[in-house]
Amino acid sequence: MILYLDTSALVKLYVEEAGSTLVQRSVDAVELVGTCSIAYVELSAALARRQREGALTARERRRLMRAIDEDWPGFLVVELRDILIKDAGDAARRHALRAYDAVHLASCLLLRRQLDHDITFACWDAGLAGAAVKAGLRIIPHIRDEGA
Repeated sequence: MILYLDTSALVKLYVEEAGSTLVQRSVDAVELVGTCSIAYVELSAALARRQREGALTARERRRLMRAIDEDWPGFLVVELRDILIKDAGDAARRHALRAYDAVHLASCLLLRRQLDHDITFACWDAGLAGAAVKAGLRIIPHIRDEGA
């Protein structure tokens, strides 16, 4: 089984927050974890924001970035290419998504087409989750369904 993590789900592997346990269990149960290359930028920005807000020290942020750098080669990473950008533009219009949400949805759908394999999609955004379901993807349950 393949699990695709958008950044809102991927960050839960590195920062303890609501949904972290569910994401970790889901990752542990699959063969491959996919994401888009843009997630690296989003993760870096999210950790820097947490540092600016005082939720992380500079040392903690560096430690987390080292962990991400160590894990990154193990992810099936969809690179940004013209076809993906066009598909994301279509997804943004069709589902009224924000730009990077559309990129993640398009990335997951591209992986599904290329691998001819079912993929489960994980995110913590109701609009993106709804678009994923409309696009025919299975999703992991949101935090409200986790029971924790």
